[in-house]
Amino acid sequence: MMRFSQGTGVLTRFGARRRRMKMKRTLTTIVLSLAALVILASCGGKVRYPNYYTLNLPAPPDPPAAENAHATVAIREFRAPAYLRQGTIVYKPSPEQIGFYAYHRWAINPCEFVTNSVIERFRSSGHFARVKPYDGRPDIEYVVSGRLEKLEEVDYEGGVKVEVAISAQMTNLATGATVWTNSVSEVGDVNKGDVPAVVSEMNRTMERAIEKLLTPMPAEVATGPTAAERN
Repeated sequence: MMRFSQGTGVLTRFGARRRRMKMKRTLTTIVLSLAALVILASCGGKVRYPNYYTLNLPAPPDPPAAENAHATVAIREFRAPAYLRQGTIVYKPSPEQIGFYAYHRWAINPCEFVTNSVIERFRSSGHFARVKPYDGRPDIEYVVSGRLEKLEEVDYEGGVKVEVAISAQMTNLATGATVWTNSVSEVGDVNKGDVPAVVSEMNRTMERAIEKLLTPMPAEVATGPTAAERN
């Protein structure tokens, strides 16, 4: 009987120890779960989503009737430096430094925007019989290629400014000769110190730059004789 009682006491103590260990594990799990919830909640309060912007130029007027328009032209997509193609809005705190707004991005590729704007203005000029995006087909006489050189906020010349620079050229597809070329750089002042104000000024400056780039249009090319008439 004595040995039985001793065995029973050992089992009882062992069972009590297991219960204490189980309770400790449960408490540890609860504490860790609560800590994880606190961390997730604090992180959730800091989540930031990007703001997206686009340029919005006024639509060009309807093209006038132009009986002498014979030339056909295609517009290649404009190129740009790699840093302008990343999608973020660019600022320059110094001539040698380029910065990016992490939470302020373009909703449309600026190169695509400039290309579409140039196509619209070529069409509205009334100087061309046909204007289209370049698709590699040799069914046009002239090709326009261009480059968006700058589209950025400038912070190092006293106050906040924006700068837009564009260049373009027109090439005779048959001969490879450059028949027209132009380049412009426009600067605008930003009156408020926030990104929406910067984008608004970029919009106004871009409008001036494109208008200046395409004024005047290459009139002699546009109103010249057709390929059939030249032959």
